[in-house]
Amino acid sequence: MTTPYAELHCLSNFTFLRGASHPEELVQQAADLGYQALALTDECSFAGVVCAHRAIKEENLSLKLIIGSEFRHASGLYIVLVTGRKAYAELSTLITQCRRQAEKGHYTFTPAQLTDLQHCLLLWQPAEQEILSEYAALIRHFHQRLWLLGERTLDEFDAHHYIDIARWADTLDLPVVAASNVHMHHPSRHSLQDCLTAIRMNQPVQQIKHRLYANAERHLRSLKKLSHLYPEHWLQESVSVANKCTFNLDEISYLYPTDSVPDGLCAREYLKTLVEKGQTIRFPEGTPAHIQQTIDKELRLIAQKEYEHYFVTLYDIVQFARSKNIMCQGRGSAANSVVCYCLFLTEVNPQEVQLLFERFISEERHEPPDIDIDFESQRREEVIQYIYQKYGRERAALAATVIRYRPRSALRDVAKALGVNTAEQDRIVARYAGRYHGHEWMDHVYPDSDQSPLTQRLRSLTQEILGFPRHLSQHVGGFVIAEGCLHELVPVENASMKERTVIQWDKDDLETLGLMKVDILGLGMMTAIRRSLNHLEMQISDIPREDPATYKMLQKADSVGVFQVESRAQMNMLPRLKPACYYDLVVQVSIVRPGPIHGDMVHPYLKRRNGHEAADYPLPELRPILERTHGVPLFQEQVIAFAMVAADFTASEADQLRRSMASWRKKGHMHRLQNRLRENMLKNGFSEAYIERIQRQLEGFGEYGFPESHAASFALLVYLTAWLKCHHPGVFLAALLNSQPMGFYSPAQLINDARHHRVMVYPVDVNHSHWDHEALPDGSVRLGFRLVKGMNQEAAVRVLAARPETGYKSISDCTQAAQLNRKEREALASSGAFGALSEHRYHARWQAAEPAAASYQPDLIENLSQATDWELAAPDEVDNLLEDYQSLGVTLGRHPMEVLREQGLLGNSVTAEGLKQLKHGDESYISGIVTCRQRPGTSAGVTFITLEDETGCSNIVVWLATAKRQLDTLIHAQLLQVYGKVEQDPESGITHMIAYRLLDLSGSLERLKVQSHDFH
Repeated sequence: MTTPYAELHCLSNFTFLRGASHPEELVQQAADLGYQALALTDECSFAGVVCAHRAIKEENLSLKLIIGSEFRHASGLYIVLVTGRKAYAELSTLITQCRRQAEKGHYTFTPAQLTDLQHCLLLWQPAEQEILSEYAALIRHFHQRLWLLGERTLDEFDAHHYIDIARWADTLDLPVVAASNVHMHHPSRHSLQDCLTAIRMNQPVQQIKHRLYANAERHLRSLKKLSHLYPEHWLQESVSVANKCTFNLDEISYLYPTDSVPDGLCAREYLKTLVEKGQTIRFPEGTPAHIQQTIDKELRLIAQKEYEHYFVTLYDIVQFARSKNIMCQGRGSAANSVVCYCLFLTEVNPQEVQLLFERFISEERHEPPDIDIDFESQRREEVIQYIYQKYGRERAALAATVIRYRPRSALRDVAKALGVNTAEQDRIVARYAGRYHGHEWMDHVYPDSDQSPLTQRLRSLTQEILGFPRHLSQHVGGFVIAEGCLHELVPVENASMKERTVIQWDKDDLETLGLMKVDILGLGMMTAIRRSLNHLEMQISDIPREDPATYKMLQKADSVGVFQVESRAQMNMLPRLKPACYYDLVVQVSIVRPGPIHGDMVHPYLKRRNGHEAADYPLPELRPILERTHGVPLFQEQVIAFAMVAADFTASEADQLRRSMASWRKKGHMHRLQNRLRENMLKNGFSEAYIERIQRQLEGFGEYGFPESHAASFALLVYLTAWLKCHHPGVFLAALLNSQPMGFYSPAQLINDARHHRVMVYPVDVNHSHWDHEALPDGSVRLGFRLVKGMNQEAAVRVLAARPETGYKSISDCTQAAQLNRKEREALASSGAFGALSEHRYHARWQAAEPAAASYQPDLIENLSQATDWELAAPDEVDNLLEDYQSLGVTLGRHPMEVLREQGLLGNSVTAEGLKQLKHGDESYISGIVTCRQRPGTSAGVTFITLEDETGCSNIVVWLATAKRQLDTLIHAQLLQVYGKVEQDPESGITHMIAYRLLDLSGSLERLKVQSHDFH
């Protein structure tokens, strides 16, 4: 009979680039081997413990998880284990101290710090005999809480280490506990562990042989093998130590911050007061009875869950933003809440959409609510600083995001670790970038025809490392705020950004343990909306609802720059769906998503909407759920309600179904729930055909489906931006340009689109421009200095501060008064900003260069100026185009395609406007600058290309066979000539060309660099 055993020293891959197994793999293997317990002891980190905890619960494993951490020092190896809640807080605080004292990704540690631990256990592996006497105080401090660490790895030092540990145990009168220094769950990961070591050391494996482990013994070994390696009392001691560790992560007790509730008031009454106050504004004519019932129900559930402080905290943050005129809006499942609407956390009117509060908060679901709030991206920092100032860095930090290996980074790092030279690394990554095989990308990068040992190793290691955590980064805006010290709940470390701190858990970890996360997100479009409204001196409430002209514009797919509906896929859908009201926009936002497309929901919806097919409701109870979407479930809320009615799911079970949709392909959880859904629907009399259709639609949601509340929040922004584009295109253009980087289109494309809408755009001019682009009273736009490459805001401020009311009289007047350096002078001259002060660009560049030399030889420069000014030939039209694109990224001159067409370089290519005049089935060819390449996962290998010319944009469809034949041209061409057949949809009027031949004409553009939006 084997001796029971608990592994007390185990690293997961959250000890980045050391551990070679996921926490989930480790706990599963330990349970399969019959271990009593497993201590996850990642180096100065708790980053992987929640993953292990979650896996044990989800898989119902018979294994105790012990929380611990490893610390390395010149004096030896220290493993700290948590016994109870106090010990957990101590170790979390120690990790925080070590991490905060070092730069991101590192830590500093001294054994003296261990004396602050009053309740933890310590396993120690001294470095050498001589240092033992120096640590007498540490030994006394950890009296009966200290063990020597006996680890056997069967390498050349193993026997020596075994003898030393036994001798030290006698000398110090300390017990020895067996451990295995685990780095992987299975010995098959040994090669990957070598690879990770090479990546960590930034050297090829071949050059660090002396730093690699000699064998694969650092894995979870069988109890039988362990009994042959260790004395029985060492093994028994491992279980004895494990028995002292009783802490479970479920014991973490999180308290919401109470700061935002006024003294003398309880949170429940204060929240109710805020909601009632908001009701008088939201419903000035009185709250409808059914809305009041919903509010009362929500408040009761919020009180039952004790979430009042959460809502009050969010209310305080949003009120701060509004007090500073920072535009903000909540989205996601929170928009299902009328309470959130009355607190002004969300803007979705509950009378305009069907709300399902259970999607936000459920009585059966024991997790905190999750509210995402978008703020103007350019002013979000003010909100972040407010949170830090109010709660302090002891109580507030950002959630982490785990940066994992994805194909591109995995290919490069593994190739580098195996000694592949940089040029070949680039070629490997380029093969991935040029792939055309969806999930079969590995076959494209490493074809089966290449059976060389190196290629096979590259392939297998790349496959293994995919999904491995690489490092922790900060969440885009998820704040964790605690009532007490946050570092007693979770370790906190420095972020790469100055004055930022990040906890070691991500959003999934927080959700598992029930910690509150407040998402303070930045949305560039909100900045653009706020800038537009400020210029127009309007409020959102001033914008008329359901404006016919706005919807007419959208129905024509005239949506460049409009939030969420500006992609080519959305533009193709707009004329087919023909949105005519707000709810149509809710559907429009949602339907062009992988979920509805894979679930075959798009065509049935459109057929029913357009009256070509009748909606079916097998049960009368389903009509209220599905009627607004013509019997097709487009939203997650509908799935929840459908499962409750059609399959007798409880609200909790239906929500589990909704959750499983997001991960069913990854984890396979959905099949169990699908079977349950199918069985119950059969019992309730549904036909096999209907059940099969519903299940296919649910599988579609597994790819990506929207909650209706989220779509409703976004639809508000769609309408606002569409109205601005329709009625104030110049103002909207200036706001979009001033809010960059954001959105789908480059500044050049936005400007070209505005000019097609008869917006006059004036060039950058040192006598008229400001830093920002400016909308002028007549509806035109003056470009600002922010567009000039090489020009920063500080230099622009100097130009503006020194500029006389009557303007600069000469280039030297400007450059000297504004104290412009050589780079700034050249940037302005190249951009044409000195156009009014010089004959042409070359002349301006010469004059702008003079101040630099004049300080040394003024007489010579004066003579040179007089001698050469008249000799400088003016740039021709093509040169000006090149200069424009190189210095500004856009030209206000003729479109490059018009110039090329005039020079006869495009043959008889049809224009974008001319393409629309051709008939379905006509064969022709078209030329244009590539502005967008898209290959959605839903497109069965099809690539969609957008070409731009002087008349507008055209849509090109490239089928898989054509793409494979001309892959290099498809991927890399800047100027493309496409031969193909015209296809037209008679109902929507959408015209595109099916390509059968691609010709790269990029050489005609010479030095012109245009920006395309590729494979996003």
